[in-house]
Formats: sequence, structure tokens, C-alpha cells
Amino acid sequence: MKSTVERLSPTRVRINVEVPFDELKPDFDRAYRKIAQQVRIPGFRPGKAPARILEARLGRDVVLDEVVNNAIPVKYSEAVSTADAVSPIGRPEIEVTEIADGDHLAFTAEVDVRPEITLPDFDDIAVTVDDIEVTNEQVTEQLDNLRARFGTLTGVERPAGEDDFVLLDLSAAVNGEPVEEATTTGFSYQVGQGGLIDGLDEAVRGLSAGESSTFTSRLVAGDHSGQDADVTVTVTAVKERELPAADDEFAQLASEFDSLDELTADLRERLGRVRRMEQVTQARDRVLEAIVDGTEVPLPETVVAAEVDSRLHDAVHTFDHDEERFAEVLREQGSTREEFDADARAEAERNVKTRLVLDALADREEVSVSDEELTERIVFQAQQYQMPPEEFVRRVQEAGQLGAIFSDVRRSKALISAVGAATVTDASGRPVDLSDLLGPEGADAAETVPAAEAADDAAEGAVSDAQVVSADDAQDVQDAEDALDAADAPAPVQPEGGRAATTA
Repeated sequence: MKSTVERLSPTRVRINVEVPFDELKPDFDRAYRKIAQQVRIPGFRPGKAPARILEARLGRDVVLDEVVNNAIPVKYSEAVSTADAVSPIGRPEIEVTEIADGDHLAFTAEVDVRPEITLPDFDDIAVTVDDIEVTNEQVTEQLDNLRARFGTLTGVERPAGEDDFVLLDLSAAVNGEPVEEATTTGFSYQVGQGGLIDGLDEAVRGLSAGESSTFTSRLVAGDHSGQDADVTVTVTAVKERELPAADDEFAQLASEFDSLDELTADLRERLGRVRRMEQVTQARDRVLEAIVDGTEVPLPETVVAAEVDSRLHDAVHTFDHDEERFAEVLREQGSTREEFDADARAEAERNVKTRLVLDALADREEVSVSDEELTERIVFQAQQYQMPPEEFVRRVQEAGQLGAIFSDVRRSKALISAVGAATVTDASGRPVDLSDLLGPEGADAAETVPAAEAADDAAEGAVSDAQVVSADDAQDVQDAEDALDAADAPAPVQPEGGRAATTA
């Protein structure tokens, strides 16, 4: 096989491939066996008809089509693997240029490739992060959140106010027709929590038990999603939460501490750890921003376009692909479709540039990913989706996303190495040492236990530390190690010129 590479642009190449028919003999043998199993020819058992009979009955073109479909993906992969400095990204556009029967097969493959990127020196990168500050008000807020967990609800004979708990009966109608899926009784709701039905809080405030109110709200789910509905809410009970006293007795009830002072000190320490983790996340994000902003990156247009299309599809899909409804919602938000498209394009370009920079960074630092690290990430993501690890692995395999997880881990490790090398100071000008949190050899602590998650735990008054996922939790993930190979597998290809081909 002969192959040459033409550089069409900094981000795109054309690979010209010519394959002698002698190299295609195994493909012809497989084609004859497959076709023989699919046809019935009198006088021959299934699968036993010789090649000359098959060609006489079906024609040579049928055999050639089968050979080309099987051979092109393999030969494309071979050409990529032997080419110098060619790292394809995205799907190639294949065109069969010549089939000289008995002599050779020729085709071209145009594909986007990773551009050559010159990264800045880490020693020149300096970022500033927020100071670690834990105020008395923040500690008191955490203590109150904890007290709320042990509060009791007491019925009251008065109108509902902010933070009260109410029992509700809800019903909705669209154009006078009842919406069954929007009807419920005895629903418990805390006034002011939001997130249920737009306008509900305003309708409930001021209502006493037995009183009702009707308001208009847009449904976001069900058969009437996106339509305005007349919602009727009836308050059947109003309750207020009484908090236990903040004293030593409460500290003994709610924690392992004997005194309120000890509990308060522990909450302060936990908040300090959360702020510390927020510094790590902030440093990571700002170092990444500095690297990306300081690097010139030619962008592969087809990759950017694919990401833009994906963003637009996801946005319109929310409205059942009703473009007019989508445009109407944008207008209600004070925007236009043109502005949305421009923002989607800018975000896509930024994301593609960031991935390319991190890949170049990982290459420069020679970052590797172990099976254990990959498994930890898979388990962590499975927990985020509340799925068993083995089920999560099965789904990402079916979606062809194991390679993407592998790349994410590799990029994360590369970024952590950059953060460790950059100069990080807080707002007061003090150097920030992140080595204890980044871990040895760039261990990805900031990614394994995201600071945002830790902050959420603290805000909810959690009294236990966030747990770091370990490989011991992933014994059921049998296929994780396969991702190391899957990550480098070529993408499916679709040739032009009338002959379809896909990779195995």
C-alpha cells in the first residue's frame, strides 16, 4: 500500500491511498464467503458456491462493493498510523477515486487534524485567587442549616409566609381542558424554595388554610410542555418550623461533640476546607484561561461546526424542535436567534480551542493514564448519574464515549501539572501553596472531589466530609481497561463516490 499526505490547511489534510489488489485477497475471500451465505444458488449448499459462480450470477460489482466497504476503513487506519505528525480529529470524508479491477484500489480521505501548537512557558503564568475567609455570619448560617435538620413543624392559623411549609392541592388547565399530569393533592412545599412552578410562591404567600388562588404559568413537561396553563392552588395547611436551641444539648444531639463551642469550631474548620478547595478550583480555571488566552490555535472548522450543531440541536430539542417556539422564548428573554447562534459559535470555538490546548499540553508533559485512574473517573461519573458502574460503562461503550472519558482524565492531569508550575497568589498578595491539595505527581484531587461539590455539601450543613472515590469501589467495572485501546480507535468513515464504508 502507498499513501501520501497533502496539507490543505493547518488543521486539515488529504490522505491519498493506493492499495494493490494483491493486498486485497483476504478481503475478497471474506466477501465471497459472506455473499455465498446470503444467496441461494441451485446445486450448491449455502455458503459453498464458488467465486466464479457468484460473480456470474450477481456480477463483479457486487463483490467489489463488499471488498471496498471492508477494506477502506482498515487501509485508512493503516495510512494514518504510518503518516508523520498526523493526528486526525473528527470523521474523515472518503472518496473512492479509482477501482482498477485486478490492479489497484485508490481513494482519498480528507480529515481535520490537530494543529501544531506552541504553548507558553508555565513559569510565566501568574494568577490571583480569592483569599480564604470564613466569617462568623457564614458559620452561623451553617449552624442554622444544621438546626433546621432537627426542626419540628407546627401547624399555625395564619396566612403562609416566606419559609413556611404548606400542604397544597394543585390542578391545571390548558384552554379549559384539565391537565391530568399537573394535578396533585396533599403536596408538601416550602414557600420560597422555587423550582416547581413559576408563580407558585407569589400565589401561595398570604393564603391561609382553605384558601385558593389561580395564576398563569408555562408548563415545562408533559404533553403540554411549553404551553400556558391556568394553575389553581389550594392551601390545606400552613406549618412553621421551630428550630432547637443552639446549645450544648443540641451539639450532642446533632454531632459527636459535647459542646456548642466544639461544634461551631468544627463547622468553621469545614468551611475553611471548602474555601481551600474553592481556591484550587479557581486556580485551575484561571491557569487554564491564561494558557488558552496566551496560545494561538488554528481551529478545525468541521469540529467547531459539529459542536455548534450539537448545541443548537440540544437547545431546540427542549421545544420539540419547534423553531418558532424557541425564537419566541428567546425574545421573552430579551435575546434573538441571531444572538443565540453567535454565542453558541463563540462557546464552541472556545471549547474546541481549550481541548486542543490541553491535548497539546498532555503531549508535551507526556501524560499517561493508568487503568486505575480511568476506573476511578468512571466510578465517579457513574455516581453523578446515580447508576451502577457496570451499567454506566455499558452505556458509554454503546455511545462510543469511553475514549472521551480517557481524554478527559488525561487533560485533567495535564492541567494539574500546569497549575502546580504556575505562580498562584491570593488577593492579599500571599503565595498560595496548592501542593497538599493537588497531590503527588499531579494527582487530580481538584477533579476527583470537585470544590463546587464540597461547597454544596457545606451549604446544606453536611456534617461528614466528601468521600474520594477509590478504585476499590469499582470492582464491577470489567471493561474499563478497554478504554485505553478504544481511545485511539479511528472514527467511523463514510466515503463518497457511491460506496459506503464504516470502520469495524
